[in-house]
Amino acid sequence: EPEPVFTYVKSFAPATIANLGPGFDFLGCAVDGIGDYVSVRVDPEVHPGEISISDINKLSKNPLWNCAGIAAISVMKMLGIRSVGLSLSLEKGLPLGSGLGSSAASAAAAAVAVNEIFGGKLPVSDLVLAGLDSEAKVSGYHADNIAPAIMGGFVLIRSYEPLDIIHLKFPIEKELLFVLVNPEFEAPTKKMRAVLPAEVGMPHHVWNCSQAGALVASILQGDLRGLGTALSSDKIVEPRRAPLIPGMEAVKKAAIEAGAFGCTISGAGPTAVAVTDNEETGKEIGCRMVDAFMKDGGLKASAMVRRLDRIGARVI
Repeated sequence: EPEPVFTYVKSFAPATIANLGPGFDFLGCAVDGIGDYVSVRVDPEVHPGEISISDINKLSKNPLWNCAGIAAISVMKMLGIRSVGLSLSLEKGLPLGSGLGSSAASAAAAAVAVNEIFGGKLPVSDLVLAGLDSEAKVSGYHADNIAPAIMGGFVLIRSYEPLDIIHLKFPIEKELLFVLVNPEFEAPTKKMRAVLPAEVGMPHHVWNCSQAGALVASILQGDLRGLGTALSSDKIVEPRRAPLIPGMEAVKKAAIEAGAFGCTISGAGPTAVAVTDNEETGKEIGCRMVDAFMKDGGLKASAMVRRLDRIGARVI
C-alpha cells in the first residue's frame, strides 16, 4: 500500500466529443478550455480506505452514485489503500447531459487526483478502467469519452475485452477548431441510446466502416476537409438521433453552408459540433448554428469555439 505523497491535489479534466460521426462507441477526442475540477485531500475524519464527497452542486454526495466518487473508489481499490481516508470536492464546468462528456470529465479528474495523492503509481490504462467503472454505472460501458478525457487528443478504442486503446496523433502544426453549439434541451444518454437500431444492414455497415477509416486517416494526416466529410457521414446513429433534437438537421446544414468542413452530434447530444481551421470563421459558423436552432427548433442555444486538448486530465 503506497503512502500519501501529498495531502492535497487539485486536477482538471477536459470536455470530450464522443463518436465523431461514424465512430460510435470507439472514437472520441478532448476539447480544450472547458471541463471539470476535482480537489482531493487526505482527511483523518474519513474512515480509512473510504472516500467522502464534501462539496458538490446538484449531484449526489453518495460516492457510490457519483461519477467522481465511483472513479476515486476504483483507484483506491487498485492501489490497495486501507490506512487513510480521502475527501473530495467537485467543481462542475460542464452542463449535465450536454453530449460533452460531463460524467467522464468528473471521473477522469477524480481518478488522476487520487492516483497523484499516492505518487502516481497507476498507468494511464488503469485510470481509464477506473473511469469506465464510473461510466458503466452512469451511461454505459463505453470509453469514447473517458479515454480522451484522461489521455487527451484523439482516441480509438480497438477493443473492450480486453481494453485496448490507440492514441491517434493529430499533427502538432495543424490548427483544428471545434464549434460547439449547445441548445437548451435535454437529451439523456439512455434515451438517445434506446432509439438506435438493434441490427444494421450490410450496405450501411460497409459505408460507416469506410467513413470511420477515412476519419482516422484524416486525423493522422491532419486533413481537415477529409475529417469534416467523414464526421458528417454517419448513416447509422445520427439519422436516428437527429430527429429527436429539434432543429438539428437545419443546424447541420447551416454549419456546412457557413463554411464548416463538417458537422455532427457531439456524443448523444444535444450539442452540435462543427469543424473549422479559423477562429473568425468558427464564430460565424456558431452564429448561424445558433440561429438555426432557434428558427427551426425553437431552442435557445449558445456557441463557443474551442481547440483540441492534446494533454487530457492533469494535476493543476
